[in-house]
Parts: sequence; C-alpha cells; structure tokens
Amino acid sequence: MFTENPALLGLMTIVIGVGACLGYFFFSNVILDKVIFPAKGPNAGRNINRANMIRPWLFLFPALFGLTLYLAYPVFETLRLSLTDRDLGGAFVGFENYRKMMNEDKFWEAVRNNLLWLVVVPAASTAFGLLAAQLTDRIRWGNFAKSLIFMPMAISFVGASVIFKLIYDTRPADQNQIGVLNAVWLKFDGGIGSIFTLQLVPTLLLIGFVGIVGYVLWTFVRDFTAGGRNRSVWLLPLQLVMAIGGLWLIWLSIGSIVDIWVTELPYGQPQTWLTISFWNNFFLMVVLIWIQTGFAMVILSAALRGIPEETVEAAIVDGANPFQIFFKIKVPQIMGTIVVVWTTITLTVLKIFDIVFAMTNGQWETQVLANYMYDKLFRASDWGIGSASAIVIMLLVTPILVWNVYNARKEMR
Repeated sequence: MFTENPALLGLMTIVIGVGACLGYFFFSNVILDKVIFPAKGPNAGRNINRANMIRPWLFLFPALFGLTLYLAYPVFETLRLSLTDRDLGGAFVGFENYRKMMNEDKFWEAVRNNLLWLVVVPAASTAFGLLAAQLTDRIRWGNFAKSLIFMPMAISFVGASVIFKLIYDTRPADQNQIGVLNAVWLKFDGGIGSIFTLQLVPTLLLIGFVGIVGYVLWTFVRDFTAGGRNRSVWLLPLQLVMAIGGLWLIWLSIGSIVDIWVTELPYGQPQTWLTISFWNNFFLMVVLIWIQTGFAMVILSAALRGIPEETVEAAIVDGANPFQIFFKIKVPQIMGTIVVVWTTITLTVLKIFDIVFAMTNGQWETQVLANYMYDKLFRASDWGIGSASAIVIMLLVTPILVWNVYNARKEMR
C-alpha cells in the first residue's frame, strides 16, 4: 500500500525518522542517567560529572556514525579498491591502476578539460554574479531582476542540460532550425553585420577579459611580492596557481582573438556545436555559468550591502569616479566573500558530471574526471582504475576544503 502511494510513504518516512531520533535521545539519556551513572548514593556527584562528560558524545554519535558510514568508509574502501585488481580476486597490485590510468589519453583529456573548467567557470560565474549584484542594487526593479537571475539555481543540472541541448540543436540546412543558436547563425552571410557581430564584438569582449584577468593577476603578483606583510603559508601556493592560471588564460584569449580573424566561418551551414573540439567545452561551461551566476549574485549582493556607507561617501568626496569606488573601495572590502564564492563554485566544478554526461557523454574531447570515473566503474567494470580516478578527484578537492576551513577558523578568531 505504501509503495503505491508516494505521499503516504514520504509521510511515514518522516514520522519514523523523527520518532527514531526522539526515541534515541530520550532513551539514551534515561540509560545514561538511571543505569550507567545514577545520580544517587555516595558517588552521585562523580556520576553526574561523568554523565555530563559523556552526554555531548552521546548526542554527536548519530552524526559521527553517519559520517563514518557514508564518508570515511567509502573513502578508505575506494582507496583499497584503487590498490587492488578485481579480476585477480582482489589481489594487491600497488599503484598499477594509477600507472594504467596515467597511460590513457582519455585521462589526460579529462584532466586538461577539468583545468579549463576550473579556470573559466568560477571566474566567469563570480564576475557575472558580482556585476549583477552591483547593477541590480541600483535599479527600482532590482529584486525582480535578481529573481530572474537566481531562477536557474532551482533547475537541476540535467534539466539545464536538456534546455541548452535544445539551444544547440542542429537540423539539416533545408529544415527549420529549432536550435536557437543555429537559427541565429544562419542569419549571417559574411557582410558587415557578420563582421561586427562575429568578429569585432567577440574581439572587444576578449580584450576586456584579458584586461580583467591581467588586473587580477597583477593584484596577486603585487601581494605576493609585497614585503613587510604577514602572509599565510597556505596562501602562497594559491597565489602561484592563480598566477599560472591567469597567464594561461591571457595566452588562450590572445590565441582566440587571432583565430577569430583568420578562421573562415562556414556561413549558411548549420553547425553541430557540441562536436566542435575545444569550443564545445565552452558551450558546456555556459550551462554551469548560467546556473552558478545566481548563487554568486545573492552572496555578493549581501556582501555589497554590508559595506559601510561612510567609506563610499568619503571616496565620493575625494573625487573618486564610479569605477574607482567599485574596484578600489568595494571590491577590497568584500574580497573574503569573493574568495568563498570562488572556492565554492570551484568545488562544484571539480565534481562536474551531470552536464557532460547529459550533453556529450565525454565524446568529442569533452571528457571530465567524474565522467571518466563513471565510465570506468559502471561501463568498463574496471573498479581499479575507476577508484583511482575517484581518489584523484578527492585529492583535488581536499586542498580547497582545507583552505575553506582554515579561512573559517581564521575569521572566527
């Protein structure tokens, strides 16, 4: 009966779950206070103290048990599987699975694409979110605009992938294009409109992007080389990685500007956008940027509203223009929030799977580590290499988690 009625099944699950939690806390306290350490007799005071020492651990036990069962155990089991060979009856093979994995081109393709995602998506999402937060606070219908920008957060990654797959859809040239991108693309014919829209505008956007990345890179390098400041040891590797990533982005952007003007565009022909190597990765990234921009906007908007008005008013009195106020007054004061948003989106990017799986399934050089792990575990049934790739993902995520915990504790002090 319950399986035929999902609503009733859900209600019973809630009742049983809440009832079990209440029962656990009630009866565990009764046993602790009445049976193990009764508050009576000559040792009553000592028993009360001991019970109070154990009680916090009694309350924490369900959480610790859940973390051990669903987090710690899978980690150690995955590590064990990555060091064994299932086909040999679980025999220990050391780092053989890691060696095989690193000899596969698909693995390095996944690593390369993950790095590309890591550089582009957090930067674009945070930048667009910050821009939206700043602009929507200055218009009357800003709250409505924020609602529209935040709305994609309510859509699952798979749902968003289906939406964008329709946007990128391709039909034969003699049929009506239902894909918005191809419908727009076929309107260009190589005239002045095509040059302006497909060459000049992207060039200006890329130049602006290079300027922003260069400014951020210069800020990191300036802080890195500045003397007489107390810098955390943990911050130096992050700054170095950011500097390398920024230089790579600038180089990539300059190469893209050159490609825009030297590539002959196939006007009049519908394009299968998701099969165009390298660029198809950016078409996939757009989906996650579209979703995460709303998250970044909400957090950064709250941070911007927390900036003291006195600092802004003082800058205006000193003759600062709006750009100087934004970049030199507001952004430095919310830099901690920007870093938190950046790292949170970075964690999401490291685990990205749904979008790639739903749109390309890792084909046409779009493979990422999570999808590579899925292919090895559940398609090739190669648990050794699949587990090894899972460990690689965990190792990539761990430094960012440690960095977030370190910053949280530093702020609490």
